[in-house]
Amino acid sequence: MELIINLSEQWLELRGTRTERFAISSAANGAGEAMGSGATPRGAHVVRARFGAGLPPGAVLLGRKFSGEVFDAELGARFPERDWVLSRILWLGGLEPGQNLGADVDSFRRFIYIHGTPDSEPMGTPASHGCIRMRNDAVIRLFDQVPVGTRVTITD
Repeated sequence: MELIINLSEQWLELRGTRTERFAISSAANGAGEAMGSGATPRGAHVVRARFGAGLPPGAVLLGRKFSGEVFDAELGARFPERDWVLSRILWLGGLEPGQNLGADVDSFRRFIYIHGTPDSEPMGTPASHGCIRMRNDAVIRLFDQVPVGTRVTITD
């Protein structure tokens, strides 16, 4: 099993016993590996950790922990500037030293996730702060199929 993420076309593809493609939203700042860039890192990665198993769709995750809140329009209106991390997290770690692993390019230390986002956020258009955003139902479906150790390739 592997995940392929195409930044130029804004999709994520799960390749396993069957292939499934999902719309995503990657970084508004484009592709890039540097710490603090707000860009989505490219290259070979692995799912290093998973968070959110069993939580309801729209569960708000802060610091990878359930806040006890479930996202709705009222909560979104109260905190309009928050970068919402919802439902599930697949935390990525880079595999290429100097490219996305180590020093100031480390994807894991940059907290690069695949995670859910509010339905009001666009898909198919770069808009994140570096992570890969997905619809909540899609990230839950993906999460249920993807174990720690799954290979992830992110291309331009």
